[in-house]
Amino acid sequence: MTATSLRPSILEANRAYAEGFGDRGKLPLPPAKRIAILTCMDARLDPARYAGLVEGDAHVIRNAGGRASDDAIRSLVISYKLLGTQEWFVIHHTNCGMEFFTNDTIRGLLHRSLDTAVLGPSGFEDVGAGPGSSAGEAIDWLTIENLEQSVVDDVRRIREHPLVPGRIPIHGFIYQVETGELREVLEASEIGAAR
Repeated sequence: MTATSLRPSILEANRAYAEGFGDRGKLPLPPAKRIAILTCMDARLDPARYAGLVEGDAHVIRNAGGRASDDAIRSLVISYKLLGTQEWFVIHHTNCGMEFFTNDTIRGLLHRSLDTAVLGPSGFEDVGAGPGSSAGEAIDWLTIENLEQSVVDDVRRIREHPLVPGRIPIHGFIYQVETGELREVLEASEIGAAR
């Protein structure tokens, strides 16, 4: 069964947005608040709202889990080196899908089928037909075993990267999807303190 495309409604929403766009086309390239946020792609997170931002304020880098992958670090380096950010925030969140599987789980699912899996009471299960692919074996999926530790690990990975200057403070937080609050992970923020 094929889902109905949301393309028409997205294009209509964009037309309405563009009509009220005003002077936003004149926003400068560097972010006004000189910050970058690395966070998860989860649809329940709206960094602009939970951090009080508007267009032009910050760089927001998103991926599955908000992890400090090579590509996320690449974006952070560009953010400071070419666009002047001076402070970074690593924000993971409660009830993250990256906590619900391991590297072996997703590799096995992909090996059996490329169809979408379902989350059942005992974890993710394949419901599609094969063939799958073994290409997932070569990927570190950066799953999360311990939420606080993942924030600590990611801040440490960024802090220790040879292209990241010590003068940039890196703060670690967990966003509570149940309440909308940010909770600082003190160990992470201590590791990320400017030097």
